[in-house]
Amino acid sequence: MHMTPEDLDQLARRRAGAKLGWYTHALAYLVVNMVIFGMSRYGFGDRPWSVYPLLGWGLGLALHGISVFVLGTGSGLRERLVQKERERLQRERDRSGL
Repeated sequence: MHMTPEDLDQLARRRAGAKLGWYTHALAYLVVNMVIFGMSRYGFGDRPWSVYPLLGWGLGLALHGISVFVLGTGSGLRERLVQKERERLQRERDRSGL
């Protein structure tokens, strides 16, 4: 697959945006969970209830990280699936004579 400089720039911007989105998500996770921990520990008794949102949101953050850094936005598995779908659509179009 040949990519023009414009295509490369667009892909780079999309990937950088996805990474920036994850970093923003991680910062919000840290700040909010520190506040929740403080409330749990010092504001509403000594019960460690703050671990539940920490774990639930942590799972979401981990999955978000996997989608950005492992699978990659616009590359890897996603890009291969998109390419296969393009090829399939092209074959269908060629068969129908459109």
